[in-house]
Amino acid sequence: MGSITEREVLDALRGVRDPDLGRDIVSLGFVKDVQVTGGGDKVGFTIELTTPACPVRGLMQQQARQAVAALPGVGTVEVAMTSRVRATAGAQKEALTPTIKNIVPVASGKGGVGKSTVAANLALALAGTGAQVGIMDADVYGPSIPTLLGLHTLPKPTPEKTVPAERYGVKVISMGFFIREEDAIIWRGPMLHKTVQHFLGNVDWGELDYLIVDLPPGTGDVQLTLCQAIPLTGAVVVSTPQDVALKVAQKAISMFGQLNTPVLGVIENMAYYACPCCGARDEIFGSGGARQAAERLSLPFLGEIPLAKEIRISSDAGRPVVLDPTSAFAPAYLAVAERLAAQVSIRTMQRELTPLVQISF
Repeated sequence: MGSITEREVLDALRGVRDPDLGRDIVSLGFVKDVQVTGGGDKVGFTIELTTPACPVRGLMQQQARQAVAALPGVGTVEVAMTSRVRATAGAQKEALTPTIKNIVPVASGKGGVGKSTVAANLALALAGTGAQVGIMDADVYGPSIPTLLGLHTLPKPTPEKTVPAERYGVKVISMGFFIREEDAIIWRGPMLHKTVQHFLGNVDWGELDYLIVDLPPGTGDVQLTLCQAIPLTGAVVVSTPQDVALKVAQKAISMFGQLNTPVLGVIENMAYYACPCCGARDEIFGSGGARQAAERLSLPFLGEIPLAKEIRISSDAGRPVVLDPTSAFAPAYLAVAERLAAQVSIRTMQRELTPLVQISF
């Protein structure tokens, strides 16, 4: 029996598909550094995913190992898993934020739905997978990200750019660093425009895979400036389940559509309350409204986050709940972050997938 060839290994791996992108990992270019040694007895290769937060990372590794191990004469199969986050392309983006691969605003139609808490936990969840992440607090009128992360000051400025603060491995910029907590921001559109431009282009972000932007509620000047200033990978919309919140959230979705910004998905926050004593589930604001709205609008539903005192306490303490691996509520944020990362990958891979579609005809 002849030794296994690299081509045979690749042919076997064509049976392993990325469920989000809908193609096999060979045609997607994920398989790297195939090595066959010992007359084919030992095979090694690398699978380079589009995000370290891939929710099917372990499953894909297992399927790849099994596919190659089934080849006659193969004894040992070593599969290394790595990742390289793809970037959203655009001339404006290259000019303003060339070191940031993907910019993802988190929006809500109205205040009080827990948007900032969701944004902070998502950023930390993505960073926990090994991604390079930043948070831009664009909620100029009510900046809460510094409080949620327990931050109070910026590093010393440099003559070139503003240096962002850093907490829990995430880089942070916020208007909250430049004003006293009791002060109010009373600005017209041009000042808001300048602030957004400064936060994007004059902050030393370094290399980032994801910049999460916490937007103010509604559909005002900050949203307009951000969408027009730079190509965004896509937006996330946060809503609570009840009808009044959903109706306003749909206005935010409509706004992004008019501004040619894709919506990566909808998150239902405060989806239910689980009694810490008996475990009974109380749907205080109703149930499933955001999921149903996402289905009706043909948008991805990224998941639901419960209403819990522990989430509030950890946020007030400046250490979001997702950082606590023992918390019963951290997995909800982790799951949403993985689904968000998958949607980012789908968007950024579309340009690479298009030629493949054309060739297949």
